[in-house]
Amino acid sequence: MNAFRFYSWLWLILAPLAIGLIAWRRRARRRPAAVFSSISDLKGLPVTLAQRIRRWLPCVYALGLCLVIVGLARPQAGKAESRIAGQGIAIELVLDVSGSMEAIDFELRGKEVNRLEAVKHVVSEFVLGSRGSGLSGRPDDLIGLVAFGGFADSKCPLTLDHGALVDIMNGLEIPRPIRDTQGEVINAEMLKEELATAIGDGVAAAVDRLRSAKAKSKVIILLTDGDSNAGVVDPRDAAKIAAESGIRLYTIGIGRSGTVPFPQDDGFGNRVLVPAQFRVDEELLRDMAETGHGRYFHASDSEGLAQVYSEINTLEKTRFEETKYSEYREMFRWFAAPGLALILLVGLLSETRFRSLP
Repeated sequence: MNAFRFYSWLWLILAPLAIGLIAWRRRARRRPAAVFSSISDLKGLPVTLAQRIRRWLPCVYALGLCLVIVGLARPQAGKAESRIAGQGIAIELVLDVSGSMEAIDFELRGKEVNRLEAVKHVVSEFVLGSRGSGLSGRPDDLIGLVAFGGFADSKCPLTLDHGALVDIMNGLEIPRPIRDTQGEVINAEMLKEELATAIGDGVAAAVDRLRSAKAKSKVIILLTDGDSNAGVVDPRDAAKIAAESGIRLYTIGIGRSGTVPFPQDDGFGNRVLVPAQFRVDEELLRDMAETGHGRYFHASDSEGLAQVYSEINTLEKTRFEETKYSEYREMFRWFAAPGLALILLVGLLSETRFRSLP
């Protein structure tokens, strides 16, 4: 950023003193040197250009003197830079993209949306910041993304390019059936596995990513809406591995247990809403958070989800120290030189063309 300063600013105190002295001397000189009975006849004489210029000489002299004083104060212009160094946080976002995330029990901007769309919106605000939600963003933290359904997959490595991270997250989709020309599902077996929920595998993948991070503070934020019913790693074991690796684990259960609207394909390939039963295993998520030295949160709507991330944002503060570097160049000649020129010009004119006798 651009910067300007006076290195020897105490010289500026002389400016008002100099102006006051010039004004006092000018007033003293206006006392008559000779007394006439009347000068009324002289008032009608035209004022010449030389007379007009002469009246301004004291002002020009004062301006020149002020410019010289400003030059003596050593004005400097340059660039001031702030370099930040400190303890950053490495955060792995572990998002559930299993079939249950398609349940429509959230509202966003007055429109009903599924759980995944609500999560994308709030996580984006958590990463980038949002005034409306009161989230400041995480500009100085390394953030990565793991998505899991029946399988866990690292979608984005730890990065400071949060715009790219959010773009990748917004591209996440819940697996859908693929149909042939006759309308038959050709990926039924694979789809069944992909729509399952492997919470333990998702956390284990996040731990693996964070182990090599150089940040002193490491955090996993797990967000899921269902039971763990797939995967190789038990969720509680994954939480223990995180704790042993010095990684704090926050767990978030979203949505409500019970009957919620869920989209399904009818016999004609159309999407229709049907009531479906879902259960959030809050006991499991609490145990995982306790083991991982974090906290468990539950959010049943968009506002609650935003509040959860706001609280996590407050809990996980990034500590930084700021060091400022400045580079300045001297500007005194741009003030002192014109000031001296004006003073010399006034002195020359006062002793020649505009010289007056007392």
